Amino acid sequence: MSNCILRGTTAVVLLSLWTVATNVSALEPANPKASAKARTVLNYFGALAARTNQPNKRLLSGQFTDFGRGAGLRLLGEIQNQTGHWPALLGADYADFGRGGLFCRLANEAAIEYWKQGGLVTISAHLYNPANPKGGGLRDKGVDLNSLLTPGTDTNKRWMEELDILAAGLQELKDAGVVVLWRPFHEMNGGWFWWGDQDPDAFIQVWRHMFDYFSKTKGLDNLLWVYGPNHGSNTAKFYAGDRYVDLVGLDAYTDFIDPQHIKGYQEVVALGKPFGFTEYGPHGAQNPPGDYDYRRFIEGLQRDFPKTTFFMSWNSKWSLARNNYTKELLEHPWMINREDLPAAVTGGK
Repeated sequence: MSNCILRGTTAVVLLSLWTVATNVSALEPANPKASAKARTVLNYFGALAARTNQPNKRLLSGQFTDFGRGAGLRLLGEIQNQTGHWPALLGADYADFGRGGLFCRLANEAAIEYWKQGGLVTISAHLYNPANPKGGGLRDKGVDLNSLLTPGTDTNKRWMEELDILAAGLQELKDAGVVVLWRPFHEMNGGWFWWGDQDPDAFIQVWRHMFDYFSKTKGLDNLLWVYGPNHGSNTAKFYAGDRYVDLVGLDAYTDFIDPQHIKGYQEVVALGKPFGFTEYGPHGAQNPPGDYDYRRFIEGLQRDFPKTTFFMSWNSKWSLARNNYTKELLEHPWMINREDLPAAVTGGK
């Protein structure tokens, strides 16, 4: 461990459809040395993106489990108990808020187990601020992103140490055969995290540096890189380029699944990568009551966001386990749950 501290006929039919689609148009991963399994997963997402005129099996369900020391499979188990379905995608985050750093072990344990059980995995990290010598600093203001990449500075030293911790966690997943939808620097177009609402050119250089360090220096060929701004303005402004991104999406916390309340979809879809809601939560970003009718979510996607290929509900009272009509959501004809995934794209047998 690192110090970062029966499938039914539906799946068979889906695999057949997916095979046909991927033979038509395979996607080239951002990392040209991406593993065969990572390429298979990326092409699966590409096939889903090409199914815009199909009425069935085109949207992957997902659920975020928790951060750092809270990560595990309990919440996804609750969803299965309530609905009879496991979400297709498990999400976890490496943040260790209590200690102002990163903790990967429990997130990785959950990810590896879910992968073996036939699920997909996405990992994010609420990063601590390397310009802050005390650690933490998630919401620090005024950070000079250029200082992260200036050799010889204390900030650069701390940044490289942080990257090494992340790489060690992701290496553990690589060693276990897990393909990771890696979503760094999420919501970078907003001003609430230290890396957010910065000079786009400086941000893009930091993204590209991480990409090169992980892909070339560390050899992390199991990663698919996910660009996930918050819905709103400037959703495509921080995009690092096709050679550095595999999937795109939006984070959105709202009851109203329409273009008046979720802005920036067209700009992100125009980037030409498979699109998803990288985070979704009903009501808003604070204190949801847990009474949302999740049928509204899929109805809105069908009507106004038809190119969506995956979503990940946030945890706590935003989650699929804490709101209403989630069984109906997961049994919607569009939905792909864990039992529907072709074994070729997961670690399942």
